[in-house]
Amino acid sequence: MTTKRDYYEILGVSRNASKEEIKKAYRKMALKYHPDKNPGDKEAEEKFKEAAEAYEVLSDDNKRARYDQFGHAGMGSSAGGGFSHDWTIEDIFSQFGDIFGGHFGSFGGFGGFGGGRSSRRTNRGSDLRVKVKLSLSDIANGVEKKIKVNKYVTCKTCGGTGAENSSSYSTCSTCRGSGYVTRVTNTLLGQMQSTSPCPTCNGEGKVITNKCSACGGEGVVRGEEIITVKIPAGVAEGMQLNVQGKGNAARRGGVSGDLLVMIEEEKHPQLIRDGNDLIYKLNISIPDAILGAPVEIPTVDGKVKIKIEPGTQPGKILRLRGKGLPEVNGYNRGDLLVAVNVYIPKNLSRDEKAVFEKLAKSPNFKPNPNETSNFFERMRGFFE
Repeated sequence: MTTKRDYYEILGVSRNASKEEIKKAYRKMALKYHPDKNPGDKEAEEKFKEAAEAYEVLSDDNKRARYDQFGHAGMGSSAGGGFSHDWTIEDIFSQFGDIFGGHFGSFGGFGGFGGGRSSRRTNRGSDLRVKVKLSLSDIANGVEKKIKVNKYVTCKTCGGTGAENSSSYSTCSTCRGSGYVTRVTNTLLGQMQSTSPCPTCNGEGKVITNKCSACGGEGVVRGEEIITVKIPAGVAEGMQLNVQGKGNAARRGGVSGDLLVMIEEEKHPQLIRDGNDLIYKLNISIPDAILGAPVEIPTVDGKVKIKIEPGTQPGKILRLRGKGLPEVNGYNRGDLLVAVNVYIPKNLSRDEKAVFEKLAKSPNFKPNPNETSNFFERMRGFFE
């Protein structure tokens, strides 16, 4: 299996590069490996596509955030986003040509690579964003959520065409059915030919003469859909998942947008999340701290019993390995950290006070300076 190169490495930029720096780097590489400047060079064509793939991810804030967190694994279909390797050179021109001010198309002086575009423009529906609340148990084990979404759906009357019937079309008079208009511009690199969607038919090559009565020629109507979303274990607050093709339907049979699922994390009544670790604050009595005692500790999967050893000091951190949360798309699991606090009562009865006054005279109840020092060291390491 071929190992994919790092997107930042491909464009030659740092991981904290600005969007403008990424855009400039891509423009430079695209000009260098443009197929018209390297006719018949398969290696140059692959580098051209590789640069487009890197730019497609790093120029999008959501996709870049997923890539920074999960790498190439976060670009798969399960995590959403990512670059389609079925794209042609023409698809790349259509997607990213605007960063060259509309002149990213055919280099007239290099053989006219892009001048003969015949593909139609494809409409794309807009993305939708929803929030999903998850409990720690959902996050620990992964979960399927059914979400009802109000959105644009394909018109059932016309099947999304926007036309009353198959004979309700005529060829666009502006582009003569090609869907595109072409212009030639003189630039520093020579004469460049650019192709853009026809403004009359929006790149479809045809116009509707008799519109569908249900959708008014749009091909979409308002509706709702119940969507099942598989959420992997280990997700975190603010993380976003991408469900491809479940956003708004596109006009006249185009490609539907995506459903962007934003994760919200419900607070657990007893456990505090710290990355993949969980923290539980345990209060024990003075006798239990001195003599030791069995206690129950809550976890995301139920309670577990542990033993408090005799002489346990306040601030003691007990680590229950593997009882935390899993890494998203990974194999490691965090720990459950039990922070022990010894409860000191404020009001004592006369008999209780007499007992402690007697114990106070015992050498075993005299504070040990070394123990105090160790306590602060443990607490400092806990909060770092």
